[in-house]
Amino acid sequence: MWKRAVCAKDCPDTCGLLVRVENGRIVAVKGDPEHPYTQGFICRKGSHFPAHVHGGERITTPLKRVGAKGSGEFVPISWDEALDTVAGRMRSVVAESGSLSILPYFYAGHMGLVHRRCGDAFFNRLGASTPDLTICSAAASAGFAASLGKGPSTAIEEAAKADCIIIWGSNTRTTNIHAWPHFAQARRNGARILVIDPYRNSTAEAADEHFMLRPGTDAALALGMMHVLIREGLVDRAYVERMSVGYDALRREADAYPPERVADICDIPAARIEALALEYGRARAPYIRTGWGPARQLAGGMAMRTIALLPVLVNAFARPGGGITRSLGGAPGNTRCLERPDLRPCPPRVVNMVELGNALTGAGGFEGPPIQMLYVYLSNPAVVAPQSRLVLEGLAREDLFTVVQEMYLTDTARYADIILPGASFLEVADLYRAYGHNYIQQAEPVIPPVGECRSTLDIFQALAARMGFDEPVFRMTEQEFIDCLLAEDASGYLDGVDLGPLREGRAVRLNIPSNPYADGFGTPSGKAECFSASLAAQGLPPVPVGDPVRDPEGEDRYPLECLTPPHHLMLNSAFNEIPSLLAEAGSPSVFIHPETAAARGIVHGDRVRVFNGRGECFLAAEVTDRTRTDVLVIEGLRWSGGPAGCGANQLTSQRLTDMGRTCAFHCSLVDVEPCA
Repeated sequence: MWKRAVCAKDCPDTCGLLVRVENGRIVAVKGDPEHPYTQGFICRKGSHFPAHVHGGERITTPLKRVGAKGSGEFVPISWDEALDTVAGRMRSVVAESGSLSILPYFYAGHMGLVHRRCGDAFFNRLGASTPDLTICSAAASAGFAASLGKGPSTAIEEAAKADCIIIWGSNTRTTNIHAWPHFAQARRNGARILVIDPYRNSTAEAADEHFMLRPGTDAALALGMMHVLIREGLVDRAYVERMSVGYDALRREADAYPPERVADICDIPAARIEALALEYGRARAPYIRTGWGPARQLAGGMAMRTIALLPVLVNAFARPGGGITRSLGGAPGNTRCLERPDLRPCPPRVVNMVELGNALTGAGGFEGPPIQMLYVYLSNPAVVAPQSRLVLEGLAREDLFTVVQEMYLTDTARYADIILPGASFLEVADLYRAYGHNYIQQAEPVIPPVGECRSTLDIFQALAARMGFDEPVFRMTEQEFIDCLLAEDASGYLDGVDLGPLREGRAVRLNIPSNPYADGFGTPSGKAECFSASLAAQGLPPVPVGDPVRDPEGEDRYPLECLTPPHHLMLNSAFNEIPSLLAEAGSPSVFIHPETAAARGIVHGDRVRVFNGRGECFLAAEVTDRTRTDVLVIEGLRWSGGPAGCGANQLTSQRLTDMGRTCAFHCSLVDVEPCA
């Protein structure tokens, strides 16, 4: 029989699924044709969920380490022994070093509202250190909010009515596939699709025109476009005077970025910059879809802030089909019922998850009590955290007790002292929001947990009982949390919404307008902020600036920029557990321009070493003109399958971005050489 479900992976689309179950096993997964947004199709990865749930290497019983850390040598133990061991170590660490010596580390391995945050109440009650959840979108969010405010942006469906679509730093056909039909519809109606990206990914290949700019120069390009818009009289002056603050300051800054100067910064001919600006400014309904790429630079917040002001200058929001999309959806309810910060016995010590390497090793001036216990769930930091050589050094500490909740033996799980087998998203109930559309959906488990696996909530409730936590929150069920989230709506997103279909497992549209900027902006002034007093108060430039910021640890030593965008068959480090997908993806590779390869004696298919002062990784050379001469591209994050940890994040830095305090994943200077 077919059962409804929701994809819980960290993807904007949050697809509606139909799951076929036979004799208690998942045998097929397809898109739900009745989902109003995802409309019956899913990505190629999603069709492999049966192998994800029933893979032969899945961990289905608690494990205890018996070999060296990183060796992957474990023996099965009972749940009672596992939970007693974890709770006992927590009590001893608190007694000897204080509760702040315990650090939970989690992120978006499961995007359901309940299971993603159900550990918060436990760790708040324990008094543990708190992870600052910045690793993905914080710079993009902060930069966009500085210009247009927080909250949902233009609904992607609106783009079907646009006549000029700019996809800026997003490989939409890989990372947001349900947006593409709306862009394709616009194209059938006469629109052109323009892609701005440092390499020719699948979306750029499908575009009408591709602008292969130098990494980190997005703000300069946006200012160059503004220069042309202002010079050619394409700015809606009445609108910007009524609905923005600081336009004159922005105009003065843009005056310093004529196309000729921007051409030198971005390495795009001045004539093409001019044509791009004119096409955008003269469009009847111009639309921009921003990705996360521009924000994954050290000045990434400024890049996103600057791009976000382009539709303000031309008043794209007043034109059906016009606007800009960064993130959509919203979380209904008051999530405090899950997080319970009121239970903390002491003030929190916040540890930025980008700086995990420093936190585990004491490097980089890390302050406060050393981390003596690490509890990892819904994440794989040995692969996804930056400067992974330092992360692995910390995980290898014999005095660090590490608990990992996982389904498979990931690189992080190899360093665990105790592994707790987690349930998959298809084995639990949850409530799902999206960040690529404005629908929410509730899902029930389609099968019981495989083997002895338990849900994240069940594990934390069991640990709470062992720790003697007796508050009612530690006895709540999945459904009780879902009911609480829906009943205590403080967002207004549920106003007038019929929740009946939600209870039946169907998607329900939130009360979010398709054009949320029609009547103003969510900024302190209520207007678009070309000049931001809040940024000035933080010591940041109040007006957009376009100067690129390069990796300071590599300047003058390593000549190439390294980008680490998603692979079409992976999602961050997810799906490495599925052999058929790995086989289809092929050997881990790096894109190298033919001129760059020839200068180093590299031939297509050679095994090469990509390196800088932080680390190295070994890959197959894919010699291609899909990248620039000064840029290497490593798509996807691969598990090493052992303690070597030779992934792309060996090369990335823990340095924090200008806004949002996140990781500049695409701001790493490196070099490449053939292996002997």
